[in-house]
Amino acid sequence: MTTAVSTPAKPAQRPNYIFPVGLLILVLLPLLLMPLAAVFIFAFQGGLTAFVQALGDPDAQFALRFSLLIAFGTAIINAVLGTYAAYVLSKYRFPGERPLSIIVNLPVAIPTVVVGTSLLLLWGPIGLLGKWLDPLGLQPMFTPAGVLLAHLFVTFPYMLGTIKPLLDELEATYEEAAYTIGASRWQTFRFIIFPALRSGVFTGALLTFAHSLGEFGATVLVSGNLRLRTQTAPLYIFAQFEAGNIAQANAVAAVLAILSFLIFFFLLRFTNGRK
Repeated sequence: MTTAVSTPAKPAQRPNYIFPVGLLILVLLPLLLMPLAAVFIFAFQGGLTAFVQALGDPDAQFALRFSLLIAFGTAIINAVLGTYAAYVLSKYRFPGERPLSIIVNLPVAIPTVVVGTSLLLLWGPIGLLGKWLDPLGLQPMFTPAGVLLAHLFVTFPYMLGTIKPLLDELEATYEEAAYTIGASRWQTFRFIIFPALRSGVFTGALLTFAHSLGEFGATVLVSGNLRLRTQTAPLYIFAQFEAGNIAQANAVAAVLAILSFLIFFFLLRFTNGRK
C-alpha cells in the first residue's frame, strides 16, 4: 500500500509591482495629484452655492466664453494649416527642407513670453509692420485677433507633430495608383490620404484646443489683459489672485481643470478605440 506524499504549498509571492507603483505615486503626490486636488478643495471650500456664485460673475463668464472661442478657433485654423504644412514637409523634397522643419517646431522650445514679445515687436504700434498699420486703424495687438494670433503661433507644432508621422508612414503606392487612374492631387488627398489622417487630425485638434485653453505667457502680452474685451480665463485667474479674490480665481481654475480632464478622457477613449 502506497501513501501519497503531499508537497508543501509554496508561499504566495508578493506582486512585484507594489514597490515601483508605490514609489511612483509617492513622487506624483506633491508634483501632480495634490496640487490638482488643492484647486478643487479651495474652489468648493464655501460650498456649491459659493462656487456657482463665483462663476456667475460677468467677468468670469466672459473669460470662460472668450477662452473657449479662442481655443476652438485655434484648433480649427491650425487643423488646416498644420495638415497642409505636414503634407508639404512629408511629400516634397526641396532645398532648405531641414531648416524649415526645425523652424516650424520652434514654438515648442521658445518661451511663450518671448512669443508675445516677438508678436508685439512685429505687429505692435511700434513694431516692424504695426507702425505702418496703426495709422490706418489696423492694429491686431490688444484685440481678440492678437490673442488668436498668439495662440496659433504657440500651438502650431502640436498639429504638425501628430500629422507628419502618419504621412511619413503612409505607403506611396496608394497615391501612385490614384494618379494612374487619373485622380488629381486634390482628389488623391481627399479620398486616399485624408481618411488615413483622421485620427491624427482629431488628436492634434484636441491637443491644440487644450493647450490654447490654458495659454498664458504670450496672451498676457498681446492682449493687454483688458476685462470684458481680451481677458482669457487664465488671465482672469491671475488678475483675481492679484486682487485677493481667491474664491473667484479657484472657481474658474476648477472649470479649466475639468475641461482639460474631459478633453484627455475623450482623447484616450478615441485612441484606445482605434487600436
